Amino acid sequence: MNLSKFVDELPVPSVLKPRQKDRFHTYYEVNMTQFQQSLHRDLPETTVWGFEGVYPGPTFEVESGEKVFVKWISNLPDKHLLPVDHTVHGAHLGVPEVRTVIHLHGASVESESDGYPEAWFTKGFEQVGPHFSKEIYRYDNFMPACTLWYHDHVIGITRLNVYAGLAGFYLIRDQRERELNLPSGKFDIPLIIQDKSFHPDGSLSYPKQPKNPVHELDTSIIPEFSGDAIVVNGKVWPYFNVEPRKYRFRLLNGSNTRFYRLKLDSEQLLYHIATDSGLIEHPIGIKEILLAPAERVEVIIDFTNFEGKRIVMTNDAPFPFPDGEPVDSNTVGKVMEFRVVLPLSGKDTSEIPSFMVPFPKRRVQTASKFRFLTLTRRIDSYGRELMLLNDQDWDAPITENPKLGQTEVWYLLNLTNDTHPIHLHLIDFQVIDRRAFDVEKYKQTGILDYTGLAMPPTPQERGRKDTVIAYSNQVTRIIMKFGPYTGLYVWHCHILEHEDYVMMRPFRVLL
Repeated sequence: MNLSKFVDELPVPSVLKPRQKDRFHTYYEVNMTQFQQSLHRDLPETTVWGFEGVYPGPTFEVESGEKVFVKWISNLPDKHLLPVDHTVHGAHLGVPEVRTVIHLHGASVESESDGYPEAWFTKGFEQVGPHFSKEIYRYDNFMPACTLWYHDHVIGITRLNVYAGLAGFYLIRDQRERELNLPSGKFDIPLIIQDKSFHPDGSLSYPKQPKNPVHELDTSIIPEFSGDAIVVNGKVWPYFNVEPRKYRFRLLNGSNTRFYRLKLDSEQLLYHIATDSGLIEHPIGIKEILLAPAERVEVIIDFTNFEGKRIVMTNDAPFPFPDGEPVDSNTVGKVMEFRVVLPLSGKDTSEIPSFMVPFPKRRVQTASKFRFLTLTRRIDSYGRELMLLNDQDWDAPITENPKLGQTEVWYLLNLTNDTHPIHLHLIDFQVIDRRAFDVEKYKQTGILDYTGLAMPPTPQERGRKDTVIAYSNQVTRIIMKFGPYTGLYVWHCHILEHEDYVMMRPFRVLL
């Protein structure tokens, strides 16, 4: 479809208001429903799923340490909006077609409130999954200021539920952040970037079959999804009117599969100030930013001296990343447009500070456990790719049982031809390095033979992370301390088509 670009203004998600709030706790109720929303001027309204009648959902704004309770309520229909493959684990015939469970991505929470994939529920909690334990989730927010997001995490159909619209921002604020005098208020803008495809009637398009159809099945999972339109905050290729001053943007890759390599066609610097889990030590001026699915980055863009200009945010990440086809510069190569057309509403006194927060590096010598974990690929009985962690299915016995307070180093050995963004629940980690190795030798002998020098994390990754890019034929090392909670969590690839089939494993934190 040939849709005009930059004809719809960027929506900024509203801030969700709590049902109750006192000095001890804050309580929200959030409804999931199906509704119609205009995603582009030239498209009929699109049927989507969302929270509180809007896609993306409204933004939570909470304080570090604030005790927040949320009742996630499903009022979704019984029939799914998108094609369900019942051969996928967890989506088999006999379970309700529409199920949800919400994960607060990047949060450190008790296991019962983490959105475990089998803790799903249906409309009115009429049916629940085997790990369902409570209707009201508790978030203690024991984290510094950071940009989190909430999204569906149900086993077998996460890719469909997120694509249908079940995602939104969750921002934690603190006093240290306020003291830094960063751009704030209407100059602090969250941006969720996704790719989608549409039918001429405005409805969402998602394939029923991969490029090489599985003739035995009416609907089959696909190895990855590539949309041909970029949607930001629920609008296709929007524009955003700005003043000639500094703005803070919270960038989230909310796509199923697509990576983004973002830059401005004005060639000005983006001042990188935060990673997935919070502020970094010093701002970094960079020309481009790489975002894998689920990664977040915060940047300051200074539009001073750009009065009257139109600046396009572009994307040149190949698909699949990093060795796939070059992007079409007329479609997914463009993200949104900034128009510096608003008069200055007041003097810009915000700052790009030289120092923000200390970042003590975790030392490998403090680790008491080293785990060697593989990313592998199999072919299933239908000839389809089956992506696995440690070559194990979801239901295999749990093999990762870190102890509370224990520091571990994980070696992620990518034996596949794909690049995988790996996400761990509960904790944040630091990227140590990446190193090429002899994959064939490892497959045949189990011997880890490095073929290159260790490469430190990119400047953009030198902060607290919860998602890391594990490149093909490389070992990616990460270090983390497990806690402050015990219980059952998961780690997985955040390419949603891989996560669903079935590149996800549980881990249990023990006392």
